[in-house]
Amino acid sequence: MFSRRTNWKLALNRFTEAQREFAAGGKEALDLTVSNPTRAGLRYDEAAILDALRNPRSLDYDPQPKGLLSGREAVAAYYKERGEAVSPDALVLTTSTSEGYSYLFRLLCNPGDEVLVPKPSYPLFEFLADLQDVELVPYPLIYDHGWLVDCDSLRKAASERTRAVVVVHPNNPTGSYASAQEREELSRFCHEREAALIVDEVFLDYALEGKHGSFVTDADVLTFTLSGVSKISCLPQMKMAWIAASGPQRERNGALERLEMIADTYLSMNAPVQLAAPVLLDARKTIQPQLLGRVRTNLAELDKQLASQKNCARLQVEGGWYAVLRVPVTRSDEELAIALLQECSVLVHPGHFYDFTNDGYLVLSLITPEEEFRKGIERGLAMLNR
Repeated sequence: MFSRRTNWKLALNRFTEAQREFAAGGKEALDLTVSNPTRAGLRYDEAAILDALRNPRSLDYDPQPKGLLSGREAVAAYYKERGEAVSPDALVLTTSTSEGYSYLFRLLCNPGDEVLVPKPSYPLFEFLADLQDVELVPYPLIYDHGWLVDCDSLRKAASERTRAVVVVHPNNPTGSYASAQEREELSRFCHEREAALIVDEVFLDYALEGKHGSFVTDADVLTFTLSGVSKISCLPQMKMAWIAASGPQRERNGALERLEMIADTYLSMNAPVQLAAPVLLDARKTIQPQLLGRVRTNLAELDKQLASQKNCARLQVEGGWYAVLRVPVTRSDEELAIALLQECSVLVHPGHFYDFTNDGYLVLSLITPEEEFRKGIERGLAMLNR
């Protein structure tokens, strides 16, 4: 009755079952997996955000497939403040980066074509690819005093069906940005293969030190940059994201014409959020300092506690909201995460959730409220060092 593309394993994994059993017992855990910023104790300018959604123009239906010009101009202004020039005409608004990926997979791939994706990374691509009849081929990130793209393995992973390479800048959960040399290598690879770059930059603004440039103005190969207010302004419920197209003019224009047709087919963006775009993007100016302050505080606390023991270490992180903890391999990561929950009431994510190929890795959220984070790390490390 159902299509093969939805033939997923829908049974709960052991870790999720353990979480539900724990919660059903009326217990509360110190949650070191927090990913929802709206429930992380941040202070929003509620009046400004809610007032922006009361625009009378929302009652006028003005279907613009690429998104209302005022919304695209707001996104262009965001990049201008970063020092990066983006034309509103090069932007397509979407309800989420997930929808952006779907548009791009449809734009670039025939059924069975391949897209190269980083490993480890966020466990979303598989479902998006299945729904678009695209095959994913992983290329590894390797750790050697910092995370690196394994460019040799990237080339070996490619085939005649490779249509695009996904780069997450910075990666989730490793927190690693693509270096200048890696960007050159990726551009060279895509030029040789006539493939496109798809760059996910939702965490771009959350660099721990300095500032990292966007791919949004890259002109060497056809490049699609994805981002949105979900992370930029910590407003995932507002459902506003975008695709920015750059690269050689002929290819970019052809891509935008086709993307406009795809977007016109769905017209998924709603008017109130598009009209509120300037205010929603401006919210980052008060939200990002709060979140970056918390990330830095929690990272310092993690390092302080790690310094007093020898069994665990964190891997280098350059930005984003997460840290990767390397732990002794005494059991699988899933079994270890379940034990931490059941014995210490501490919730962490096992590394395999993010496609770590070996055991010995736990992923921690750095946006957990500070006191909860401190207590959770204290309890977790006490158990891991027993």
